[in-house]
This record gives sequence, structure tokens and C-alpha cells, in this order.
Amino acid sequence: MKFLLTNDDGIDAPGIAALERAIARIGEAVVLAPDRHLSGCSHQSTTHRELSLARFAGGRHALDGTPVDCVRIGLGHIAPAADWVIAGINEGGNLGADVYCSGTVAAVREAALLGKPAVAISQYRRRDSAAQWDRAARWTEDVVRLLLDKQTETGVYWNVNLPDPMEDAAHPEIVFCPLDPHPLPVGFRVIDGRYRYAGNYHERLRHVGHDIEVCFSGAIAVTRLVLPAHPESAR
Repeated sequence: MKFLLTNDDGIDAPGIAALERAIARIGEAVVLAPDRHLSGCSHQSTTHRELSLARFAGGRHALDGTPVDCVRIGLGHIAPAADWVIAGINEGGNLGADVYCSGTVAAVREAALLGKPAVAISQYRRRDSAAQWDRAARWTEDVVRLLLDKQTETGVYWNVNLPDPMEDAAHPEIVFCPLDPHPLPVGFRVIDGRYRYAGNYHERLRHVGHDIEVCFSGAIAVTRLVLPAHPESAR
């Protein structure tokens, strides 16, 4: 099994190193990630200038472009034989409406557009908690192995959010659940006539059984997403 790995936190992020460790126990991976932090870049792509690629040892590459650019060049030039595209592990959750802002999710949406099965993986963090990347790598391996066994139709991609339980919590349950439809918190503070975002991510509105509530409650939230124009979306 061959994988193309990318992210939106940049080639030097600890999350993509954790993803590499997880996937190394499953198959062969090529890494192509942005050369800088681009969190929240959504589905941006670069068509107005040339893109530069840097090659490193161990099948690792950095591109001065977006996550979507990485997927396009990865599947077209660097790793055309990849069976799956996996993006992450993002530092911070990508839950509910986050999927429309996230570069991590945009990367796997682009992979789905190009006909490849794909998974976005994010590590939710409670306030003031540090991500535990070795733990995240173990959980990621479990989820990816589970999804590899599922029949995935063209146009389908997966959004996975790892929880941030207390230290003594048991191994989290993997829960398949729908995307929560609530908007993100949109509060702002006005400071000297300027607007500063003040929404509280951790106090978001949520529906029971949807991805935000599942992840915040300590389980691994796995959501199946479908390209809107694809016939599979009618099911």
C-alpha cells in the first residue's frame, strides 16, 4: 500500500512526523507538504506563479505552495502510484464547520476530486494542553487500518478527529458520526476601533452524536464526507 502524506502545518510540524511514524507501520509513504505553516488556508491553489520543490532524504519533499498544490503535484508528479492520500496530523481539531476553513481537509477533498481515497486527521487539544504525538500516532494507525478495510466509493473522503482525554483515560472508542451543522463561534472584541476574534472554540454549540460532541466527549470522531456534485451524495 502506497500513501501520499501532506498537511497544512508545514513540513517541519510535529504532526506530520507523527503521521509518518504511523503510516510506516502500514505501508510506503511519500511526504509532500508546504514549506511553511498555512493553517486555515482552505482550498487555495496556486496558478499565477511557478512552484519550487525541495527534496530531502527519506522520501520527504517541501513545496512553496498550499496543501491543495501539494496534492496536485504529489499525485501528478511525485507519487502518482499512491493508493491513498492522508493529511495531518493537524495540531487542533477540524470539527463541524472547520472543514470549510481547513487546509488539512481541503487536501483530502482535492484528492477525492482527483479520484483518490483520502483521510484528514486532526488532534483536538483542550485549552493549555500539549499534544501527545506518540499517542496520536498510535490512534492514527488504528483508524487508518480500519478505513483501509472499508469500501470507499469515488468522491468519498474521511475526516478524523482525535480527542484529548485525561491522562488515565482508556483507549478511545472509534465512532462514525455525522458532521455537526452549527456555525463556528463568531464573537469579536472591539479594541481601538479594530475587531479581534474572541470566539471560544471549546464552548461551541453541538448536537449529541455529531462529530463535535463525540470528540469533545473523548472518542475518536470519524466522519464520511462526499463531494457535493458526486452521485454518491444522493444516498
